[in-house]
Amino acid sequence: MYAVVRTGGKQLRVSPGDVVKVEKLPQGTGETVELSDVLLVSSGEETTVGTPTVPNAKVICMSLGDGKGKKIVVYKYKRRKGYARKRGHRQEFTRLSIREIRVG
Repeated sequence: MYAVVRTGGKQLRVSPGDVVKVEKLPQGTGETVELSDVLLVSSGEETTVGTPTVPNAKVICMSLGDGKGKKIVVYKYKRRKGYARKRGHRQEFTRLSIREIRVG
C-alpha cells in the first residue's frame, strides 16, 4: 500500500515504514503528525485518485526530529561592474516515520 501526499510544496510517495525528509514542521520530536493532503492512495489492486485530494484519507506519521540539509552556495555576479555576492544556505527539514495510511 502506498500514497502520494503533498507537504511543503512537494509531492512524496510514501508507504508504511518509510522514513522521509519534508520541509520543517512545528511538531516536536516523538509527536504524531497527520498529513491530510493525500492526492492518491493505492492498495495493490485498487487505486483511488483524488480530485484534488482523496476525501477522508490521512497519512499518520511520527516526527523523528529536525535537521539541516547540506550547504549550498548562492553566488551572484555581474561582469565588469565589480559586483559579487557569496552566501550559503542550509535548508531545515523534519524527518518523518510513516506509521499508517487511513482511508475513509
